[in-house]
Amino acid sequence: MENQIRLLRQEKGLSQEALARRCGVTRQTINAIENNKYDPTLALAFRLAGELGTTVDRLFSPGP
Repeated sequence: MENQIRLLRQEKGLSQEALARRCGVTRQTINAIENNKYDPTLALAFRLAGELGTTVDRLFSPGP
C-alpha cells in the first residue's frame, strides 16, 4: 500500500512530530507509515485524513 501522507503533510507545513501529536501517536509511527513500514489502524487512518484535510481513499492507494 502506498500513501500520500508525506506530500500532504509537507503541503500543510507540518512536521512529523506535529502531525503525530495531533493524531495521538509518536513521530516514529508517522515515519514508519510514510515509509510504508507500518499500516495504520482504520481509526488512525481516519485521524490522519482528517488532520490532512483529505479522505482515506486519497491518502492511501494500493501498491503497484
